[in-house]
Order: sequence, then structure tokens, then C-alpha cells
Amino acid sequence: MSSSNSSSDTPSVSVVVIAYNDAGLVGEAVSSALAQGPVVAEVIAVDDASSDGTARVLEELSAAHPRLKVIHRTQNSGGCGTPRNDGIAAATSPYVLFLDSDDVLPPGAADALVRAAEEHRAPVTVGACVRRELPEGRDVPWMPGLYTPGEVVERPADRPELVRDTLCVNKLYDRSFLEEHKIRFPDGRFVYEDFVFTSRVLAAAPRIAVVGDLVYVWHVRRRAAQVSISLDRKDIGNWSSRVEAHRTASRTLADASPELGHACQVKFLDYDLRMYLRELGKDPGYRAAWWTLTRDYLAGFAAADLDAAPARARWTARVLLASKTPPADVERLMTGLAAEPARLLPPYACGPAGEPVWSEELPVPLDGLADLPAADLPLTVDAKPAGGGAVRLRVRDLYGRLAQARPRTVRLSFLPRAGGDPVLVRPVELRPAADGDGWTAEVPFRLAALAAEGRRRGLRGLQAWDVRAGVDCADGSSPVTSLRPLDGLLRRRALPSSRYGVLLAQPYRTASGALALRLAPGAGGALTFVRNRLDRARARRSR
Repeated sequence: MSSSNSSSDTPSVSVVVIAYNDAGLVGEAVSSALAQGPVVAEVIAVDDASSDGTARVLEELSAAHPRLKVIHRTQNSGGCGTPRNDGIAAATSPYVLFLDSDDVLPPGAADALVRAAEEHRAPVTVGACVRRELPEGRDVPWMPGLYTPGEVVERPADRPELVRDTLCVNKLYDRSFLEEHKIRFPDGRFVYEDFVFTSRVLAAAPRIAVVGDLVYVWHVRRRAAQVSISLDRKDIGNWSSRVEAHRTASRTLADASPELGHACQVKFLDYDLRMYLRELGKDPGYRAAWWTLTRDYLAGFAAADLDAAPARARWTARVLLASKTPPADVERLMTGLAAEPARLLPPYACGPAGEPVWSEELPVPLDGLADLPAADLPLTVDAKPAGGGAVRLRVRDLYGRLAQARPRTVRLSFLPRAGGDPVLVRPVELRPAADGDGWTAEVPFRLAALAAEGRRRGLRGLQAWDVRAGVDCADGSSPVTSLRPLDGLLRRRALPSSRYGVLLAQPYRTASGALALRLAPGAGGALTFVRNRLDRARARRSR
């Protein structure tokens, strides 16, 4: 640990920026690092043998900014680990901060991190990170609720859930700590190098200080002609790389702390596995290869790791282990248990003793369902048009578990995908379904009013909304889930509007099978809608 008593006004941070063929964006990243002020002693940009104009951009910037040092690799490393290691080796400041060439550091990030590191003598300091979806500009918090601003974690084993944060870029590292423990990234083309680096950091048991400030903006460009390595999930190689990175990280953590190793396994089941299952797609070759690779890997998990996973993840893993090939109802996993929030889609099968099981073909026990609080039940709520500006909802029961809570009303809420508070719709009384299968209600679906509220909140052009249903029960619980669109609900509509002239409404199904909405009020909104569709089509053709 550095013995420096410097304040944040003293140059004490080396920001390592890595770049490969990113001439159009690297300047913004480097500028955001230089703009941190005097606390940043140097910005070390490592050009990983780019073949575009990245080297020229960096050289021009270094001529204007003495704090910028440029390292030109003569051979491309194939990954992110080697150039970051080059940056660590070249750093001369007490602290190191990492930045990718297509991301930015928000103002004051380095200052906030250094102040906390010095105050608490912490080898590692972490702050908030957001994933900024571009071009929309929607910010999605990374691992919300994982950290408490102002806390100091004496040992990572005291907070094993910290293994969920696998990023290296939202943290400040004491360089002497990295040197003492010989902590480096995997070299070469090693995808998900963050997993391994972070596991090595946590295994070294540093004190970790937490700041509430936003310290990193992770730009996500899903429509880019060349997506980032972590988003390039079109073939089995990406998943294989992630599994291998997790295997390495899990062993590193388990060797240092059984608690951390166990938490890493549970995290894989509840996060990595479900995320990739949501994106499994329809290609039979990919599905079969993914299923085999995943099943083989899960076979090595300890029973205690499976038992400790949340019910949705535990059931998913056991279905995978029970079937050598993707089952006929694999869509129930993809758009049900893998969804967020999770849903257990019908049909609801029972075993010989009447116990809940996954299906008649795969009688995997749904253990723990009886003990889940009503608020945590993986409910399914179906939605279809009812006419007259309303939707008909059917709330499915779960083996009598929801009936025990005595559902009374259902209420819709609309969450702006650009961020912000939900728009709530007044609750509507639920009635038992005529066929005895759950409860039903007709709920007003006033799209013009929703578009007007979006405009009032500053949403211009195309508006995007997620739709949720909350079921209020007599026992005080209020489980919330997404809607499963049925029948003709997904038909695009051009609605006359006294306010906008025309309102273009496009209900659509998300990757996890949930209902979402795009609203385009007026001619300007409709134009944005058309432009976005063209952009998505171009991006698909370019891949």
C-alpha cells in the first residue's frame, strides 16, 4: 500500500487507455481522462497495433498535451489484457485507473476515487458505473445496490457477493498493491480478461473503499458495424471464452477463500447462465453446441452451489442437467425463467405425489416453490387486446401459491427505457377466470395519455417503454412481473390524436419475451421511428 499522503490536488493517478482501430472515439476517451484535472499525473494510451488512424490521433493529442504518453505496440495482442499490462508497466503514479477507448470518465471521477483511497488507506476504491445505450443515451446502472456509498470493506470474504462486479474499469488501484501481489491481466486473446484480473484482486484480500460518485460511463453500441468483444455473441466461441474465464476466476477465488469461490459459482448460475440463455436464439446448431458445452460445465458444480442459487437459476440449471439436448419447451426457459423478472410459464405439471415439476417429459422438481414469499413468485401475466383502448390480462396461478396470497387488484406501470420513474395506472379489480385458471381483468391502455406524459417528462421523438404488471394481494404482498403478449397485441397502429395529429404505436416483444412499447407522437416522432428501423436494418446487414 502506498504511503503517500497526497491530496487529490497532487498528481497521483496514471490513467491507462487501451485502443485498437478506434480513431473516431479514442480522442473523446483520452480527453475525458485529461479533463480530470491535476490529480491525473499521466494518461498512458496503448495503441494495440491499429491499422486505422488511431496512432495518428494519439500522436496529435500527445503533441498538444504533455501528460499524454503513447505506447505503440508493433503486433496486435488479440485482446485487452496485454495492452493494459503494458500500461501498468509504464505507469509511474501511485494509483492506476483503466479506461477503454470507446468509453469516458465523468468529471471528478479520479478526484473522488483518490480522496477515498487516501482517507481509508484502501488499495482498491470503487465507484458507480453506468452502461450508456447509444444512440438513445439511456443509462443503465451497473450492479445497482451491490455497494453502499461510504462503506469500507475490510476483506472481500466479508462481502462475497462482490464477485458479481467483474469490471476492472470502475475502480482505482494502488500500484504498489498490484506489484506486491503480481496482479496482471491474462495476456493475448483472452476474452473476459476482467473476470480473471478482478478475481486476482479479490483473492489478494484488499481493503475496498466505496464512493457514491459516478466514476465510469460504459458506452454500449449494439448497432455498431463492429461490436465490442463482450457483445459479439453470435457464435459459440464467445460463450466458450466466458465459461473458461469464469472457470479460471472461480478457481482463483476458491483457492483464496471458500466463501468467494462459492459466491462466484452462484453468480454464474444466476447471472451469466440466464443472460446467455435469454439470447440463445433459434439457430439449431448454435443451440445444440451451447447446450452441450453448458451442460458439461454445470456437471462439475458442487451440489451446495446449485442448492444456494435462487430458485429461478437452480431450476434452470437442473433442467439443463436433466436433458442431453435442448428440450422441446426450451422457449419456456429462454423467455421464462431466464427473463428479468423471471416468469414460470404454463403448463404447470405435477409429479407422482402432486409436487410441482418442470414438465411431464422432464419431471425436474421445482423445489422451494412452496417456501417462496408471494412477492418473489415468478408470475406469468398474459395480455391480449380487449378493444376500446384496453387490454385483457390473465394472471396465472402457480400451483395455488398465488391463491394463498389472495390477489385483489392488478395495476399496470410503464417504465421509460431512457430512465426515470414509472408511469402508474390505477389498479383494476381482478376476478376469477371463467375457466378457473387464474384471474382476469380489463385494464385501460391509454397510449395517447402515456405519450403526453412522456412529452411532459422531456422525452422527444421516439419514446420506448417497458410494461409491468403488479398484483396487489390481501396479505400485503405485491409481486411484479412483465407481460407476455398474446394474439394480436403486437400489431402496429396509427392512432388519430387531437394533440399530435397522429400517434404511431408499436407494441413489441423483447428478447426475453416481454411486452414493450414504442410510441411516436406526431410527424417528428414517426420520422424518428422510421429512421431507427432503417438503422437497425443496416446494422443487421453489416454484421
